[in-house]
Amino acid sequence: MSILFTDFSPLNFITVTEKNAIQLQSLVKISEGILWLPEKLKISEKLVNLQPNSTLKNTKYYHESLSQHLANIWENSEGIIFSLTIGAVVRLVSPLLTNKKKDPAIIVIDPHTKYVISLLGGHQANADKLTELIAHQLDAKAIITSASYNLNLPSIDTFGNIFGWQRGKGNWTEVSINIARNLPTLIRQDLGLNWWQNSLPSSHPFIFENTKDSKSIIRENTEKAMVYIGAEKPPNIDIPCVSWHPRILWVGIGCERDTSPSLIESAVTQVLDKYNLERKSIASLATIDLKKDELGILMLGKKWGLALHTFTAEELNSVAVPNPSSIVKEEVGTPSVAEASALKSALLPNLRENQQKSPHLIVPKQIIRQEGEKGAVTVAIARSNVEYNPNKGKLYLIGTGPGSIEYLTSVAKTALREADIIIGYSLYIDLIKSLLRPEQIIESSPITQERQRAERAIELAKWGLKVAVISSGDCGIYGMAGLVLEILQNQNWDGKQPPVEVFSGITAMQSVAAKIGSPLMHDFCAISLSDLLTPWEVIEKRITAAASADFITAIYNPRSQTRTQQIITTQKIFLEYRKPHTPVAIARSVTRDDENIIITTLGEMLNHSIDMVTTVIIGNSSTKRYHDLLITPRGYLASPELSNEP
Repeated sequence: MSILFTDFSPLNFITVTEKNAIQLQSLVKISEGILWLPEKLKISEKLVNLQPNSTLKNTKYYHESLSQHLANIWENSEGIIFSLTIGAVVRLVSPLLTNKKKDPAIIVIDPHTKYVISLLGGHQANADKLTELIAHQLDAKAIITSASYNLNLPSIDTFGNIFGWQRGKGNWTEVSINIARNLPTLIRQDLGLNWWQNSLPSSHPFIFENTKDSKSIIRENTEKAMVYIGAEKPPNIDIPCVSWHPRILWVGIGCERDTSPSLIESAVTQVLDKYNLERKSIASLATIDLKKDELGILMLGKKWGLALHTFTAEELNSVAVPNPSSIVKEEVGTPSVAEASALKSALLPNLRENQQKSPHLIVPKQIIRQEGEKGAVTVAIARSNVEYNPNKGKLYLIGTGPGSIEYLTSVAKTALREADIIIGYSLYIDLIKSLLRPEQIIESSPITQERQRAERAIELAKWGLKVAVISSGDCGIYGMAGLVLEILQNQNWDGKQPPVEVFSGITAMQSVAAKIGSPLMHDFCAISLSDLLTPWEVIEKRITAAASADFITAIYNPRSQTRTQQIITTQKIFLEYRKPHTPVAIARSVTRDDENIIITTLGEMLNHSIDMVTTVIIGNSSTKRYHDLLITPRGYLASPELSNEP
């Protein structure tokens, strides 16, 4: 089961022909969508023969007209993908459209599966992104007409979603038009992660201003819009303005038992207004566990869509607060409820950025009573150093192949495009940059920091991002997959959150073999000569075993600047069991611009340049060189009874 398309579930696919139904099957399967077909196709011989039990997998049939069926599934669909003509789709969906905030993504795959068109819901319903994923999966061309997409800019009305930000009010249409025209647009980001800024193209129209006095800058140009990112209410200015609100505020609440629910809501609202704070920036409510059943707090959380975190008196006792109360301590066992629970909950975003310094109170406790309302409420607000992200993260462990992007699998390309952040060795990221989206976050690091990359990827996935960890070749062969899974195991991972999917790739051994014929036609093995993680004594035993057992052997990491003796020893061991004229391939940077392949012999192999980006394939006793190819017989010609075997 793939986790690639789960964010878009449920997906509905619609076509009316046998041919397109068959073409869509792989896409329906990987996305776990539903393929809807007219009832008349149910008895089709082609469709019946495609799958046992006379049915296509994940296929359902509609009995009414297509327009009526579409109306039936409209409200429960995240996306509807048609394999029909655009004209037919336009006529079908037009009567059902309400507004772009509620309508599903509408995507059209042309009947020849050459093009995938984002028709409606490009930003709000993520149709543009879904179109790209489907196009990669079908090896088709994505047709996307959104202005921000063609300017290589993040969609201003959706880019904060990956961080769990909430959209505020504002003139979204005017600001979007301003950006589409590439006109100067002021960005004021007071809070929240600014990673989205790192991959902007040099021609972007944004002017970044971090001071709160924006009016003087706005007056410099008459054609300008503004995007505010922060926890305060958006500024009142005379140009089009929109706001994003990182969930960075943590509201601690204490109250007398059975305090009026309306007083609790009124108290929190008053405090927000007094300090000019935006409600959409609240991450959660927090209180002492004695209040976990307090009706007014529970009702406020439900009404505002906020989680409630509770802490024991012992946990709150460990938090230093500016306004402790001996009366409160005598009552509930801790000198602070509102301030301490606000500060304690602000530690919950478990990112290293949040641990670099302690969260702090931006609103000390406020005690509020109201005539005619029962009880009293204490409110305090803390601000964390990183926002709370309610999204469910994922981990994609991706093998990017030997180098050239043409050698990536379709599903690996789809996973790369779907990820929020790409983590990997800088050289490998450079090789796949042409596949990445402009709003994707990139974290690259040197080749020796594999453990740091793995731990960082797990941390970000747990926080709520879809993280792609890339390795060259196959990520499960001397790549990052094993390390990531090993660390997850050590962390007592439950196997579910974050979900993990491994995407295989063509490894160096395979790509070299394809370039030089068929050297791997019989039993073979791979051995890395790097002794950073494996003792040389163990590696030497494996070399001896492979040589003595007549395995065709692929040598990875054969020589570095400081590690030169291992390849010499390897040749010596093989010469004890194989003849000097045994064919050997020395391949450097296969499929990359500086590819170089040399066919030589075991006796002469050290006369050629060998380094860390070289793969060496040593043939077995039957491997032969024919022109510039290596051929290892499988034995078919010597066994007449197998001569007809494919």
